Amino acid sequence: MSGLLRTLAEHRCFGGVQRFLEHDAHEIGLPMRLSVFLPPQAALAKVPALIYLAGLTCNEETFAVKGGAQRLAAEFGIALIAPDTSPRGAGVEGEASDWDFGVAASFYLDATQAPWAPHWRMESYLVRELLPLLGERLPIDAERLGIFGHSMGGHGALTLALRHPGSFKSVSAFAPVCAPAQCAWGRKAFTGYLGGDTAGWQAHDASRLMQRQQAAPFPEGILIDQGLEDKFLADQLHPHLFEAACREVAQPLTLRRHIGYDHGYYFVQSFMADHLKHHQRILFQPS
Repeated sequence: MSGLLRTLAEHRCFGGVQRFLEHDAHEIGLPMRLSVFLPPQAALAKVPALIYLAGLTCNEETFAVKGGAQRLAAEFGIALIAPDTSPRGAGVEGEASDWDFGVAASFYLDATQAPWAPHWRMESYLVRELLPLLGERLPIDAERLGIFGHSMGGHGALTLALRHPGSFKSVSAFAPVCAPAQCAWGRKAFTGYLGGDTAGWQAHDASRLMQRQQAAPFPEGILIDQGLEDKFLADQLHPHLFEAACREVAQPLTLRRHIGYDHGYYFVQSFMADHLKHHQRILFQPS
């Protein structure tokens, strides 16, 4: 693991600093970029951090520019980390065309199938490499991490939180892909990355993962916001399936359905403060 974080840009922001960084990612085998907002409190001590996973057509800049999270994060004293969504520049045939999304969207898992397996290792990159690196190189309290995301990133937030118990103390999502094994986006990604054996897909499906829990994994609650004018709601997102899975294992879930809101970042901005407050409530609880 390379410990060098190269600064590509830096901006003063709400008394803190917004940085755009790059490093050589061992798990990916390519350079990876990320955005980091450090609140003013980070100049004095380590602070809790939220990992934000963006959606299909996004990159490491999207959340920092469009999310509208820095002001309240600066007030709360929470760092914001947003990695890029996928490997880039691998030279894999179909990387920039097969998915109709501009790049081969990672779905935040480790691919097992050719030609994706060597580089599309986003789960291992995030959990095994990036989080330890941030804890070593930045004033971040690795014992107080939350995770959230939007769309494909909402899927990633839910599945990584469930697949790695203890790594994250809090979780939330905006319009997540809640049951990817049962939607076209997920079936396409899983077939390409994991192969045709659908039994293996279940380990990356948030609704199935929740059903397998023996007890509520996040007793302080999970927050999901969903717009009812979201054009992907009926065919791709299926929040009702995750809601039912939570009910089966007595997992507290606040699933809010909002009239008039779509899938984009105007929707995300509208409820960002509620998500930061959700995470702040949990991350600042006494150990």
